[in-house]
Amino acid sequence: MQATLIPPGPEVGFDLGGSDESLARMREYGAKYGDIYRVFAPARGVYNIVINHPDDVRRVLLSNHRNYTKGEGMDRVKILLGNGIMTSEGDFWRRQRRMMQPSFHRRIIDRFATLIGTVNDKFSERWADKARRGEPVNITDDTSELTLEIVLQSIFGTDLARLEKQLGENPFEVVAKEPNRDLKFAFRFRSLTRLVADLIARRRAEPEEHFDFLAMLMATSDRDTGAPMGDKEMIDEVLTLIVAGHETTASSLTWTWYLLSRHPEVAATLQNAVDQTPPGNATSLDAALAAGFAHQVLQESLRLYPPGWLFTRRTLEADELGGFPIAPRTDVFICPYLLHRHRGFWDDPEAFRPQRFESVDVEERHRFAYIPFSVGPRHCIGENIAMFEMLVHLTTMSRRFELARSDDAPLEMEAQINLRLRSNLMMMVKTR
Repeated sequence: MQATLIPPGPEVGFDLGGSDESLARMREYGAKYGDIYRVFAPARGVYNIVINHPDDVRRVLLSNHRNYTKGEGMDRVKILLGNGIMTSEGDFWRRQRRMMQPSFHRRIIDRFATLIGTVNDKFSERWADKARRGEPVNITDDTSELTLEIVLQSIFGTDLARLEKQLGENPFEVVAKEPNRDLKFAFRFRSLTRLVADLIARRRAEPEEHFDFLAMLMATSDRDTGAPMGDKEMIDEVLTLIVAGHETTASSLTWTWYLLSRHPEVAATLQNAVDQTPPGNATSLDAALAAGFAHQVLQESLRLYPPGWLFTRRTLEADELGGFPIAPRTDVFICPYLLHRHRGFWDDPEAFRPQRFESVDVEERHRFAYIPFSVGPRHCIGENIAMFEMLVHLTTMSRRFELARSDDAPLEMEAQINLRLRSNLMMMVKTR
């Protein structure tokens, strides 16, 4: 252990994660200082550590994960989501995760196939109407609306339509229609807790059979004590599922259409692959994965533009990373966007090449060089349903339409809580 050494880093301080400039700074620092460096954070008066080697990522997120808690920036997320599994820690997090995990088993996710297919068919008709009119499709807005509709129906089931009829609108639409994730949005979103609490109370007062995530949360219990999940905890988990289940999936689909528009040869290969599979909506995740190239396209899109572009963890006790001692209560930053472009583990990393996810290449690659859904005990609980949604959407629309950018205007990337396009992606659709 090189106890007398400290990681290299810039002399000028910068608060990583606090602005759009963070990604550019991290790219610059990584090129100059390598796979581990430190950056002074003026706002907290401490040094943060950035790691970009899969071995160190594995240590932080898996092999020594109990020495790490959530790090810098989580307080802001807690204001929005409360103490759900995205923000909670320790024994409480383990209890909540353990109770929720069975609801995300593949056999449960498969039961949402009809819902996912029906919503995509609805948007397919919308796109067909746009094609007939010669009007562009706002891909950013449509993927946002589509994924929000799926996530809300998967959580609330038939209660969602009842709420819309009762209130005259979908009260959760603010999630898709308000792009800013500031305190004003957090206040509006948290005000929805009363609606969720009322739904829970109504279901208890008027028992009937439901198949949705809310019903599963209400039915779950702690395996050690037999105690059910408390209402406050349940509400925080519901709000977490709404935000996390919507934004990352919508962003991933937008990036995928953007990449396909820039690589028509890949789009053509995708259409050929989709045409080889039986028509109709997939009845299971395995059936959706049968269009293998579509899965590779999504994996490559997630490699280049992972929505969760920055993870943070904070040490509890001292550790060692990259051969350097790391002090207790040090924030460690992991940037999947840059990790996925590491030239030591990816050939031609800036290129969009879905074939790199063919089985032979995957087997030879470092397992922790690709972490779009994170890894270890805190990997994304909704990975399977997110992939199912994206596969059904991509295959449904590719089977029916050809898409092309409606203009050649350059699009900028925005790296805030999620990685997304700063302006709307507009595309022309043509019925095949």
